[in-house]
Amino acid sequence: MVSGARDAGLFGPESETWRVVGERSVLLGGMRALLMQAAHPLVAAAGRQTRMYQHDPWGRLERTLRLTLTILFGSKAEVSAAAWQINVAHRQVSGVDPITNLPYRAQDPDLLLWVHASLVSSFLLFERLTIGRLDDRGRQRFHEEAMVLTALLGLPRRRVPPTVAALDSYIQHVCQAGILQATEESRAMLALIRTPSEAGTLRSQLASFAAVHTLPPAIRDLYGEHHGRVDQTKLALLCAGMRTGRLLVPREHRLIEPARAALARMRGTGPFVPVSAVPVLPAARRTCRQD
Repeated sequence: MVSGARDAGLFGPESETWRVVGERSVLLGGMRALLMQAAHPLVAAAGRQTRMYQHDPWGRLERTLRLTLTILFGSKAEVSAAAWQINVAHRQVSGVDPITNLPYRAQDPDLLLWVHASLVSSFLLFERLTIGRLDDRGRQRFHEEAMVLTALLGLPRRRVPPTVAALDSYIQHVCQAGILQATEESRAMLALIRTPSEAGTLRSQLASFAAVHTLPPAIRDLYGEHHGRVDQTKLALLCAGMRTGRLLVPREHRLIEPARAALARMRGTGPFVPVSAVPVLPAARRTCRQD
């Protein structure tokens, strides 16, 4: 057996994590999460320090997503290596935000919690909008599985709200607390999300529309994005189309590449391809540079 074959990593094919995040339509929630995260001035300050928004943003986003999805779908060895890379990178990011004059560090549990909550809530929202398979117990299982990641990345599990409802309440509290604000970095992230790829322009526009118009209202207002009845109708039609369309596509083609690599590893068929080696973003996105 090839090294790494049939290694379920942290979760495995029976987990809600693999079933939910493996779907292409759910991964669109990652764009929503990025907009939520960039609205936090201290998260944005960390991104500014790493030049996330200025130099080759899609390349940096590709690398970040690849590490995250490697932790979700990789073998145990891949998970350890990806978590180590993330933690090493985080240890080097700290400073004082010139806008708020507040200190920040990437390993701050408050910032890690906002990043974590943005991802979990966004994945759950897009699962509900584009698939609708999970009931309340399934959503809670997904939330509890996601807590497994927190200890790996320096966020104590006790800091994470224990239920999906509590997680939603936490997000609402942050949105109402006056912490979030529009900055040059958050506007750069919005522009990045709205940048159409060189191919598949309509698909890119629909994805960015869904990301923006599913944001919590307070964050959407922060970005200056109007959301009226016409937008609500467009969003409902778009999500209904994705729910219907996915039923016409074979499951293998509905899955993102890291999920397909993980399932192949579990089946033990063909050559072993590490999850960390497969692409995450479409090629047109990966080559779209904004130097």
